[in-house]
Amino acid sequence: MHDPPLILIADDHEANRDILEQRLKAQGYDLVQAEDGEQTLQAVLQHQPDLILLDVMMPKLDGFEVCRRLRSDPQYPYVPVILVTAKSETRDIVAGLNAGGDEYLTKPVDQAALVARVRSILRQKALYDQVQAQATELASWNETLERRVTDQLVEIERVSRLKRFLAPQIAELILSSGDEHLLESHRRNVTVMFCELRGFTAFAEGAAPEEVWEILGEYHTGLGALIHKFQGTLERFIGDGLMVLFNDPLPCPDPSLQAVRLALAMRDSIGQLAAKWARAGHELGFGVGISNGYATIGRIGFEGRSDYTVIGSVADAAVRLCGEAQNGQILVDAKVRTAIEGHADLDAVGDLVLKDFQRPLAVFNVRSLHAVER
Repeated sequence: MHDPPLILIADDHEANRDILEQRLKAQGYDLVQAEDGEQTLQAVLQHQPDLILLDVMMPKLDGFEVCRRLRSDPQYPYVPVILVTAKSETRDIVAGLNAGGDEYLTKPVDQAALVARVRSILRQKALYDQVQAQATELASWNETLERRVTDQLVEIERVSRLKRFLAPQIAELILSSGDEHLLESHRRNVTVMFCELRGFTAFAEGAAPEEVWEILGEYHTGLGALIHKFQGTLERFIGDGLMVLFNDPLPCPDPSLQAVRLALAMRDSIGQLAAKWARAGHELGFGVGISNGYATIGRIGFEGRSDYTVIGSVADAAVRLCGEAQNGQILVDAKVRTAIEGHADLDAVGDLVLKDFQRPLAVFNVRSLHAVER
């Protein structure tokens, strides 16, 4: 809506146009003129008036045809129309309104009626413009909201994907930095921890599937919370077996010590669960193997499904050490023992020949950490 409102006067008689212009200019309106139907349509496109006072009987295109074109062609903006004509019969009024006119004034035009009609129609035009502006604003808000929702869904998917193997705080740190290149294939010195339940295979063979499912659920829930607490990277879990990395993808100051801390916390947690399981007649224990060394690590998979994987003998050693561990034992290799010496109480198990390893490994059992290290 223009300020002040702009009115287009369309009449083929100049005198009629001038009379209407004088009356409306006195009310503070801006005015433009057209002398036939074609000029009227051109003026609508050029000036986009807020109201048209439209004579019915005009050359080239009469007022009815002008109305029909204005209402049927989307290139023309919506402009209310007051038809001004000497024709006052009901059928003429009906024809004008059916063609798209909004009001009807008969000639000679009464000044008071003219001003009242113009004010009434301009109020409607102002409301129409307000509604259109609100609709445009709402559409913009909706577009912004849809874009934000899409962005949030993408972000949620990224977070969900990373939290498959990272502690939440590490996943959020990587996302906030925007550096997911940390997850691409690389080589790094890491500490690998692998743990399993003792006696689980025999238990699973004799127990009902629902019992197996329930115990695995308690087991994973308890250990998962601890992995997050100690900021480990969950490399995999298969049944009752879990592999956790330290010092990747983000650096860890004391990866072997942190892995032992996690293993001891897990042993305490599983000890409480094992007592509960024993009361139900299920004899289950817990063993851990921890190894340190270089490995190739990175995200592997395909679109929509990927895992974070470690490849190398250090991971194999952790699995084999876990396989040798008795209930309650945390077996570590010589590198881990060197890293935690002075922080932990250990017993030498001896040199063990592990499956798939040609040379024996010096193996140690972690009894506990010194109180200050817990």
